[in-house]
Amino acid sequence: MPPVRSLAVLLSLAALGACTTTTATAPSAGLRASEPVEAPPPGASTYGLYLAGQAALDQGQSDQAAGFFAQAAQQEDGAEFIKIHAFVAALVAGDIPRAASLAPGPDEGSSSEQRLGRLTRAVEDLAEDHGREAQALLTTPPGGPTDDSATKILLPWSAAAAGDWKTALTLPDSDGDRLIAQVLLLDQALLYEHRDQIGQANETFGKLLAQSDGAGLYTTAYGEFLQRHGRTATAINLYQAALKGNPSNALVQDALARAKAGQPAPPAPTFAEGAGRALLAPAALLLAEKQPQLGLVYLRLVLRLDPKRDEAWLLVGDTLSAGDQVDAARDAYAHPQPGSPSYVSARERLIGSYDQPSDAPIELKLAQETVQAAPDDPDALALLADALRINDRYAESAQVLDKLIAQAGAKTPWNLYYMRGVALDQAGDWTGAERDLKQALALSPDEPEVLNYLGYSWVDRGQDLKNAKAMIERAVAAKPDSGAIVDSLGWAYYRLGQYPQAVEQLERATELEPADPDINDHLGDAYWRDGRRIEARFQWEQVLSMQPSDKLRVEVEAKLKAGLDTAPRLPVASE
Repeated sequence: MPPVRSLAVLLSLAALGACTTTTATAPSAGLRASEPVEAPPPGASTYGLYLAGQAALDQGQSDQAAGFFAQAAQQEDGAEFIKIHAFVAALVAGDIPRAASLAPGPDEGSSSEQRLGRLTRAVEDLAEDHGREAQALLTTPPGGPTDDSATKILLPWSAAAAGDWKTALTLPDSDGDRLIAQVLLLDQALLYEHRDQIGQANETFGKLLAQSDGAGLYTTAYGEFLQRHGRTATAINLYQAALKGNPSNALVQDALARAKAGQPAPPAPTFAEGAGRALLAPAALLLAEKQPQLGLVYLRLVLRLDPKRDEAWLLVGDTLSAGDQVDAARDAYAHPQPGSPSYVSARERLIGSYDQPSDAPIELKLAQETVQAAPDDPDALALLADALRINDRYAESAQVLDKLIAQAGAKTPWNLYYMRGVALDQAGDWTGAERDLKQALALSPDEPEVLNYLGYSWVDRGQDLKNAKAMIERAVAAKPDSGAIVDSLGWAYYRLGQYPQAVEQLERATELEPADPDINDHLGDAYWRDGRRIEARFQWEQVLSMQPSDKLRVEVEAKLKAGLDTAPRLPVASE
C-alpha cells in the first residue's frame, strides 16, 4: 500500500532556533488543555480560591488560574505561596502587567523566583518606557548584570532607554558563551545606530559577521542597516554573497527580493523591540533544553516587549501545541498577518492543528485563504495542493502542483513530481501519473516513497511484476518499519500467487500498522487464498471495525458473505 506523505512535510519550512544560557527557574504549572474550571461562589475562602486556581492550572487554563490565585493572594490571609502561584500563572498566560504586580519581592520566594520577578518587572517597565526603573531593577543585587544571560541581554537596552549611553554601549562580558557574545554584538551595533554613531555601528556589524552570519539573521540585520543609510547596492551585494554560500537561506532570499524591489528596510528597532528580539535567544534555548514552561514564560516576556515578534508567536504556538493546548496554540498561530515573513509558516502550523478526518473542510478553507493572501508563495501553494488532496479533489490538487512545478522549472525537486503523480493517479490519469512517478524516481532513485508507490501501482495493475517487486524490496530495505511499504511487498507476493510468503509479509505489516483497514483487508485475502478461511473472515471482521472507506466496506461485506471463491480472481503473473 503506498503511503502519501503530506506535501507540507515534504516542503517543510526552516525551523526557528537560537541558543544561549540562563539560570532562572520557575515553579511547575500544567500545560494540558481542558474545559474551563467552574468559578468558586462569591465570598469563597482563600483556600477555595486556591483550589480552583490549582485545578485550572492543572488543566492548562493559565489565564483562569491566574485570576483565581490573584483573588486568593489579595485576601488578608493569602499565603506567600499563593502569590507565587498567581505570579507564575499570569506569566504563563501572558498577562505580564498582572505578573509584574504579583512578582515576589526581596523577602518572598526563592532566589530564582526573585530573579524571575525582577526580570518580569524590568520587562514591564521597559515596555512602558520606564527605562530608569528597568535599569535599576536589573542592576540591583543579587540580580545584577553578571547573574544570568537574560539580565545581560536586557541591561544595554534598559540603559539606553534610561539615557545612560555609557552603560548601553559597553559590551557586557559573555563569560565565554559564543552565542551570547554574538547577540550582545548585534545589540551593540543597533544601539550605536540609535546613538547615530554609524561608523561604530558598521564596524561592530563587521566584527559580528566575521564570527558568524547567524543562519542569515546577522547578514539580514546588517543589510537592513545598510539600506536604512542609503547603501542599498551594498546590501544587495551582501545578500548575494551570503546566498553563494547558502543558496537556500529563505531569510536572506526574502531580504534580497525586498531590496531589489526597492522596498524600504524595516526601521531600526525601538528599545523595547530590540530587547524583545534579544530575549528570544534564551527563550529558544529553554525550549531546546526541554523546559517548556520557562521557555513559554520568556516568550511571553518577549511578546510584552514586541507584540509583533512573529517568530515568538510561532514558538508560543508550538509550545502550547506540544502541551495539548490546541485552542491556545491556534490563537498564537493566528497572530502573524499577511506580508509577514512568518505568515505562511504560521498558517502551515494552524492548518496542521486540524488533524482529524472531519477537519478536512476546515483545512481546505484555511489553505485557500493562505493562497489568497500569498498567491505566489510556493509553501502556500503546497498547503493548498495538500488540502485539496485530503478533500479528494485530486484533479484540482494536480493543477496547483502544475503551477508549483512551473515556478521551479529545471530545479523542480522530486517530491513535487511525486505528489503530482499521486494526485493524477487518484484523479484517474494513470498515464500522467506514471510519467511523473518515473520522473521523481529519476531525480531520486533511492527514495522509498517513490519506489513503493510506483512499485505498488504496477503490482496492483499486474504490470511489470518482477521489476515492481524489486523496487518494493528496495523500499522495504530503506524503511523496514513502515507497515505500508511492507504491505506492498506482501501484496506483490499475493499477485504472484506466492500466498505463504504473502501471509508472512502481511502479518508483519499488520503488526507495524495494526489499525490500518487496507492492510488488514489484504491479510484477510491472503489467508483465504492460503486456505485459512476462519482467520480470513476474522480479519475482514476486523476491517469493518476500523472505519474503512465506503468502497472498502462494501467489498469486505461481500467477502464476508461469499468469500473469494465467487469473486473474480486476480490474474497471477509470473516473475
